[in-house]
Amino acid sequence: MSKVRSFIVLGVTTWAFVVCFAVWLMFGVIGIQIRNELSLNGTEFGLLTSTPVLTGALFRLPLGIWTDRFGGRIVMLALLVASAVPVWFVSYARELWQFLLLGLALGVVGASFAVGTPYVARFFAKEQRGFAMGIFGAGTTGAAINMFIAPELMARYGWQFVPKFYAVALLITALIFWLLSAPDVSAPGKSGVSLRQQLAVLKDLRVWKYCQYYSIVFGGFTALSVWMPQYFVKEYGLSIAEAALLAACFSLPAGVLRAVGGWLADRYGAHNVTWWVLWAAWISLFLLSYPQTDFIVHTISGPAQFHIGLSTLPFTLLLFVLGVAFACGMASTFKYVGDDFPQSMGVVTGIVGLVGALGGFVLPIIFGIVLDWLGINSSCFMFLYGVVWVSLVLNYTTEVRRLPVMGERISASAPAARSRPGATSSDAHRP
Repeated sequence: MSKVRSFIVLGVTTWAFVVCFAVWLMFGVIGIQIRNELSLNGTEFGLLTSTPVLTGALFRLPLGIWTDRFGGRIVMLALLVASAVPVWFVSYARELWQFLLLGLALGVVGASFAVGTPYVARFFAKEQRGFAMGIFGAGTTGAAINMFIAPELMARYGWQFVPKFYAVALLITALIFWLLSAPDVSAPGKSGVSLRQQLAVLKDLRVWKYCQYYSIVFGGFTALSVWMPQYFVKEYGLSIAEAALLAACFSLPAGVLRAVGGWLADRYGAHNVTWWVLWAAWISLFLLSYPQTDFIVHTISGPAQFHIGLSTLPFTLLLFVLGVAFACGMASTFKYVGDDFPQSMGVVTGIVGLVGALGGFVLPIIFGIVLDWLGINSSCFMFLYGVVWVSLVLNYTTEVRRLPVMGERISASAPAARSRPGATSSDAHRP
């Protein structure tokens, strides 16, 4: 297949993922008005916004398996068409349980990642897969696009119009995808690989290590994407439109710069990029965690009052840095997968994506519980700070103590290193 055709497939599949991701995180914006109408507390709001993420997580493994067996083109098309129905009916929901059930139904769009990643990867040579998967992963900019589109539609027509608009967008996208995409003739399942053989790869401990990485970078990204609009409203008193615009400063770079993360992973190796991503996230979360604080110091001249806290601008800039770090981490994780499991990408992508998306489901609920308990808005960052700290310790004990972490290029012996039993893509950096 020609390079032009490969890039057309990459472009149209990425666009499909953009639309799916915008729909997947729709409740992060329209949920603010729903919360007011239903008088939801923090825990209930976290459940509302995270319910679609649960289905998107659980369906990533089966859809990854079906992609390996039947090809990404037909699976993606079916996903786009089927998801439009529950999205449309969200407009007619009036009770929390109705929103939760419809959220579960429409959440399957989040599994589009496990379909598109192996689909586009098979159209590119191994040395280009990190970049290609980074481009496709840039479809997470759908979260930022949702921040721009949904508030405008809500202001003009009410929140009920947003699900109808997205349902029509899914159907139009399905038509465009079918016309411009190409059959995935190299899907391993078409060569007679059984389901048991496909699932055998899950015995490899490397798969679960990559799950741990992805649950942080993608789970944290997804959770904060749905949590940040209401955070800006509550913490800084902004309107929904203003809050969504600033929240996009986090979700937009995490999508656009994912391709850069793929290029960095191709150039310096998945291990190096992942290690520094964790450090950048840890430092950013430490600063974001500090709540607005007023205190009085008794001096020899009398009481002196001080205030410590991030204003809107430095807070948004730190959030931007965190988004960049997560973007590079998402790309580097799937560079690991592309290098180590080229023949089982659908299954491995499915399970890694499943665990990552489960993180995106659990975290908003935890954010709500901790917020109701402590009453501190920045408690969501405090919790993530602890999670990243644990991950840094695990990463150091399992990899860093025996591998270099300064940006060395992948040596010519990398393929040989990966061919050894139990070797990872980062073994290419071993002296």
